[in-house]
Amino acid sequence: MTLQDQTIAVVIPAYREAALIRKTLGQIPGFVDLIVVVDDASDDGTDRAALDAGDQRLVLLRFPRNRGVGAAISAGYRLARRRGASVVAVMAGDAQMDPADLPAVLAPVLEGRADYVKGNRLRHPRAAEMPWQRRLGTWCLAHGTAWATGLRGLGDSQCGYTALAGAMIDRLPLERLYPRYGYPNDLLSQIALAGGRVVEVPVRPVYAGEASGLRVYHLAPISLLLARAALRRARA
Repeated sequence: MTLQDQTIAVVIPAYREAALIRKTLGQIPGFVDLIVVVDDASDDGTDRAALDAGDQRLVLLRFPRNRGVGAAISAGYRLARRRGASVVAVMAGDAQMDPADLPAVLAPVLEGRADYVKGNRLRHPRAAEMPWQRRLGTWCLAHGTAWATGLRGLGDSQCGYTALAGAMIDRLPLERLYPRYGYPNDLLSQIALAGGRVVEVPVRPVYAGEASGLRVYHLAPISLLLARAALRRARA
């Protein structure tokens, strides 16, 4: 991995993460140049907790009303790009992503082998630590997304541990990205249509009792997004 002449940013979408955001920020490696926390109108003091962490790399963006995780990430991408980021990683605000995996997530973009990198929890040696329901749901959604987007071999479409090249950010219509759960599938569709190269790397699944934000009722909008992705691809 080459860090020379690269500006590395990490975007952290956060909603009601006051209890864990300081831990998350404390784990961000020193080679990261910019950290963008996007507080999605939390009502528990997430913004204050983030600022109290005292990290000089931090830029805080707070939404006045809840807009969804996809909207938060899109805003974070744009802000990071305005600040000169050449590659932007995304990490959750609940400390469920191992910072030791960040170099591997960034490497394919930094080395020019990929435009977008997805973490793949199912390929990690500790994948069995994921609840079986999540493993099954992840497998099903990945196969559906691969079919809809044409990204063959996709194994974990829902993992939020990612890295996106700054040049690809500039090419994407992020203002049209689905704003809530389902954004990973819609973003993959956008990247595929733009001819982006997508690579997956194994990342450790981290679970400490935190509840997943993905619910059964999210499957309906995700299914519609996949149908739209397939139609976009057919028309391209």
